[in-house]
Amino acid sequence: MRMNANHRLGAVVTATLVLGSVSILTTGVWCRIDPAGFAEFTNWPEHEHFLHDAGVFQMGIGLMMAAAIWWRDAVAVVLGGFVFTNTFHAYNHYVDMDSGGNPSDWWNLALVSAIVAVGLVFRLRTLRRRAVAAGNG
Repeated sequence: MRMNANHRLGAVVTATLVLGSVSILTTGVWCRIDPAGFAEFTNWPEHEHFLHDAGVFQMGIGLMMAAAIWWRDAVAVVLGGFVFTNTFHAYNHYVDMDSGGNPSDWWNLALVSAIVAVGLVFRLRTLRRRAVAAGNG
């Protein structure tokens, strides 16, 4: 059976999302859990907090790319990616308080994550209701 053009394009897009996601997630996790090793390998300055943040932001992008394979709603993908990324950004500010910044940074970031998480919950409920009304859920 021959694949039609749309199916082939869909397969290429999915493969691209998987490859990009795995690539940036791998880099992000490495940057987050081993900032010194990442800095040495890439010949970047070793600044633990900024490398922690860079890792979390890369992980957030990778997770959004992966989520886009299953979630067809861009708003849900972006809200979910923001909640993940900003929450771990808040965590970085909490564990890296001795690196500088303000003591209030972590909880301000966490508060924004909580607010956006509420938006995500409402978005998912809206999508669920639409699916049920359409007979798809």
